[in-house]
Amino acid sequence: MKHRTLTVLLVLAVIAALILSGCARWRPDEKKPALPEIPDKISRGRGKEPQLTVYEVSTNTRKKMNLEDYVAGVVAGEMENNWPVEALAAQAILARTYVLEFVADKGQSKYGNADISTDFEEAQAWNPSNINDRVKKAVQMTRGKVITYQGKYIKAWFHSHSGGMTATPKEGLNYKEEEPPYITVVKSPDENAGPEGKKTWSATFTKEELRRVIKEKLGQDTGPIDEVSVVERGPSGRATKIKIGNATVPAPDLRTALDPMRMRSTFLTGLRVEGENVVMEGKGFGHGVGLSQWGANVLARQGKSPEDIIKYYFKGVDIVKLWD
Repeated sequence: MKHRTLTVLLVLAVIAALILSGCARWRPDEKKPALPEIPDKISRGRGKEPQLTVYEVSTNTRKKMNLEDYVAGVVAGEMENNWPVEALAAQAILARTYVLEFVADKGQSKYGNADISTDFEEAQAWNPSNINDRVKKAVQMTRGKVITYQGKYIKAWFHSHSGGMTATPKEGLNYKEEEPPYITVVKSPDENAGPEGKKTWSATFTKEELRRVIKEKLGQDTGPIDEVSVVERGPSGRATKIKIGNATVPAPDLRTALDPMRMRSTFLTGLRVEGENVVMEGKGFGHGVGLSQWGANVLARQGKSPEDIIKYYFKGVDIVKLWD
């Protein structure tokens, strides 16, 4: 009888432990992340895929398309289509978030009568001719998924190569608003990844070119350019203010004014005068804010999921599904 009682007590203890462990995993009081609203102008009803009017710059036409078709064109335009599917899928989640936040925030494209354009300077690169089976799979496996913070779409910033460290919005973009809490400086695994020109770069500008661009686009007079220097750096080590002769200018603004394909980043490792030229050297490619595409490539090859990759670069965010 005593033995039977001990057995019953042992069984009850095991059942109680199982119940408690289950409770630890499932909390009925735990709230699911709030779903953001799909802008009315593109919505076809909750749970249904939105439709976009896209201004296609290359043909000067406006096209009506399903949002997922637009996303596929962005992934194919923004990443190499032979990259790991997980990296492409992370880009798909970003692209989807980007366009929904764009429409919610701006209302329409600068080209008018369109929700967004294929002009990469306004929005995202778009190249549907590069869509292949890997891109299709990446879009399909993340269908309807977007990134939110406290129930709202995030600023889905991304860039080509961080040079090993991502930037804050203020240092990378000269962002004027309050910085989002989900963007922090992150050590990125791309420091030794990627080709020259992205991993590291150098560019030469004539003094006359610098004088003219800074005067016309940034409204400052450099005077004689005998000296150049980085006078301020941000948390990631990127230049935030650069002195060119007598002018001190925001580094992100100088990069945009000069040519972001030549001055590839503000992560400067060298800046000097050589005769009638100014030589810049740096690492990384792009503004450095948010997800690094080359970093995503490395993380995907390490076996990380698209959601893991997103949450590596964006802190405290949720990934939610808005349609099937």
